Amino acid sequence: MRYGPITAIDKTGREILLRNAEPDDADALLRYLKTTAAETPFLVREPEEITLSVEAERQFLENKIAAERELMLVAFADGEHVGNCSFMEVGSAMRYRHRCSVGIALYRAFWGRGIGRIMLETVLSAARDAGYEQAELEAVADNHTAIALYEKLGFRQYGTFPDNMKYKDGTCADGIWMMKKL
Repeated sequence: MRYGPITAIDKTGREILLRNAEPDDADALLRYLKTTAAETPFLVREPEEITLSVEAERQFLENKIAAERELMLVAFADGEHVGNCSFMEVGSAMRYRHRCSVGIALYRAFWGRGIGRIMLETVLSAARDAGYEQAELEAVADNHTAIALYEKLGFRQYGTFPDNMKYKDGTCADGIWMMKKL
């Protein structure tokens, strides 16, 4: 779906531009995925697991734009890509059409500036406008900063998945399932 563009101001006073991720962003988004996966243990994939071709990423982005009820936004500060946020349907069955799944990631250098909150508020508003009644996400239990943000935005914890992720060093992290009524 198409949304925006919109602008907001982060905690440091910098203007943040949110706009649709476009097919021309494919190469930059693949670099971003690999970098953010290496910067934090809180994302699902290891950097080497990101193997999409630029053309496959372009097609993925075209599909997001064409979808009636899915959205991927990219955020920029002073023309620099800083992160993205999205929602997508949980399932196409009628009994699931009220639910969407939300995802977000930022380059580490931009954590703590309120950009995540700006992105999430925008995506949650767009999800409500798209007809969703419930937004869901999964967080790593050790990601206390993100969980605090989600709770400030109205998400509640609904369950824990023990040993949800297993890292290369053999350690595991629990997952927290969270949901917000829109």
